[in-house]
Amino acid sequence: MGTKGTSRSAGKTPRAGHKPMSLKKLADYLGLSPATVSLVINRSTVADSIPQETKDRIFAAARKFKYRPNFFARSLRAQRSFTIGVIVPEVSDGYSATVMSGVEDYLLQEGYFYFVASHRHRPDLIDEYPRLFLERSIDGLIAVDTPWNLSLSVPVVTVSGHNNVKGVTNILLNHQRAAELALKHLFNLGHRKIAFIKGQAFSSDTEVRWTNIEKAARHLGIQISPKLVAQLEENSPSPHVGLVATKKLLAARQPFTALFAFNDISAMGAIRALRDAGLKVPDDVSVVGFDDIQNAAYQNPGLTTVRQPLREMGRIAAEILLRRINRPGSDLNDKRAAVEPELMVRETTCHASGVRGSRKQ
Repeated sequence: MGTKGTSRSAGKTPRAGHKPMSLKKLADYLGLSPATVSLVINRSTVADSIPQETKDRIFAAARKFKYRPNFFARSLRAQRSFTIGVIVPEVSDGYSATVMSGVEDYLLQEGYFYFVASHRHRPDLIDEYPRLFLERSIDGLIAVDTPWNLSLSVPVVTVSGHNNVKGVTNILLNHQRAAELALKHLFNLGHRKIAFIKGQAFSSDTEVRWTNIEKAARHLGIQISPKLVAQLEENSPSPHVGLVATKKLLAARQPFTALFAFNDISAMGAIRALRDAGLKVPDDVSVVGFDDIQNAAYQNPGLTTVRQPLREMGRIAAEILLRRINRPGSDLNDKRAAVEPELMVRETTCHASGVRGSRKQ
């Protein structure tokens, strides 16, 4: 497909008026063929061969004249809705919101719209929402922290999904590395009596994360006492769930110098419970969270946590999903995509009492 046109009106600025800019007028202004402009504006895969400089000129002109492609015509030509479904446990929690921001960034860039539905871990909604999305002609679906066992007629990408389902690509954190980072950090600070807060039974990451924590603890020679393990129980995005779990740990009256929480939200609740019990963080008890949501760095003190690249995970999920939609069969090598964690050391961890060295590390 050529990228140069021969229109005599090329370069002439269309007169201002009430009529919306048409594709033909935009093409005439640019000196390109309407077909070339259409391919670029509609982000067709065929447009990959068009020089980037030409694409940039087309998008700049489209912005200048506020050109908007005819959505219905585009859908009819491509036999697509250019709409994605996104399923999350809770729209307002920091984890889902950050993942969705990455999804949104990429979909907007590629000219896609999306619907979001939150199931709040209700099995009936997890089963029902995919059907409702399909009735609205979505081109693909992204499921975030959602148990997934369905094989749909459209491509599916899960974030923190751990089931091997036909037609589903999983975006996964390296949980083994995450557990090693957190426990080695505490171990090197002299902590041996470590308490743990496990995730809710319904969370997709709970089992795999706990399995890797146990493995990392054995490797370091850290003994995990059953009395120092509490599990989140409530279905709530509030720090209150971590507060309740930590109060149970304290009620067991078995001393601990550090606490590793399932996520940042529960870690924040844990810090409140420790303070209510007259304990100082990190002087008496060091606390490590998980996720590195936006609020983590701005807590007082700043929360040491294992960072999941949540926004990047959302962007990768959207990118893989659109690749599978645009190029059927490209999912053959995309069954799983792994991302790496990072330890963010802040002010909620320090050397265990009596251990030589500086107070914080």
